Amino acid sequence: MLTAQLDYELPPGLIAQHPVVPRDRSRLLIYDRHRDVVEHGGFPDLLARLRPADILVYNDSRVIRARVFAVKPTGGRVELLFLRRHRGEVWEALARPSARLRPEMLLRLEKGEAAGSARNVFQLMENLGGGRWLVKNLSGTSTEALLERVGEMPLPPYIHEELKEPEKYQTVYARAPGSAAAPTAGLHFTPELIGRIRGAGVALAPLTLDIGLDTFRPVEEDELELHRIHRERYRLLPESYQAIREARDRGGRVIAVGTTTVRVLETVFGEPRGPLEGETGLFITPGHEFRAVDVLLTNFHLPRSTLLALVMAFAGVPETRRLYQEAIRREYRFYSFGDAMMLL
Repeated sequence: MLTAQLDYELPPGLIAQHPVVPRDRSRLLIYDRHRDVVEHGGFPDLLARLRPADILVYNDSRVIRARVFAVKPTGGRVELLFLRRHRGEVWEALARPSARLRPEMLLRLEKGEAAGSARNVFQLMENLGGGRWLVKNLSGTSTEALLERVGEMPLPPYIHEELKEPEKYQTVYARAPGSAAAPTAGLHFTPELIGRIRGAGVALAPLTLDIGLDTFRPVEEDELELHRIHRERYRLLPESYQAIREARDRGGRVIAVGTTTVRVLETVFGEPRGPLEGETGLFITPGHEFRAVDVLLTNFHLPRSTLLALVMAFAGVPETRRLYQEAIRREYRFYSFGDAMMLL
């Protein structure tokens, strides 16, 4: 498939700069793939599409304050976006700008309680390419604790407004710290809406996938299949696995909240079957045979993104392009803080 199929023109004014209040007041485009019917409503309208035997599966990963600013020995400023733990206190991080960085270079934190301390430093270990580095924390404080104290929420670069309440970039069910971006399809849920879903007899099951670099990185190859997707850690608890199996056995549908949830489910329930915990490098493109997911809840994604490729795999390439044009015509809000789609 040509990557150009993932291109579309979006008026800048449709890029959502802040979440709606309350969260579930966002709009919902509903597409029935089997009847080729499009409907428009509000996010709570998903309730009318749920059945008592269904199970709603969501990613409970919590966004860490992964962005920090550091200073090189020359005084130049570097942004570090921590993506994942490699081993011990060595992490994989995206460094910008990275052209003049060198292995063994020390970077001192620009701010924090001990920003001037010689111990409050990171050492560049290895250049992984594409701006990614292995970075060792030499501060004597765990990286998680350091990021929580001095890090900033890693908002996507297309969000230009200040987020005064960082919790708005977390889902209400976020539990497991580890992501460098939010599983944004879940940002629409409120505790009240979740209660109504449970009250309708629909089961809910969490899983965890720590979101990393590919959320930020566009596909640059002309042919989509040549793109190399990075591996991400996931975990599906045995009780969630069992609940999903039971829902499928009784004829219920598996409803995935977000593309990250889809990747875990299709990894675990795919052919060959994957373990309940590990890393996934599954790149879902058009032609993929879905073995676990029946319904997808998702946001509107960036052009040339692996996330949009996954949506096209689920809904069809021409169908997705048509849905996006319809959403643009109706002035839906796009990207992380934007509106949602329900693909039946």
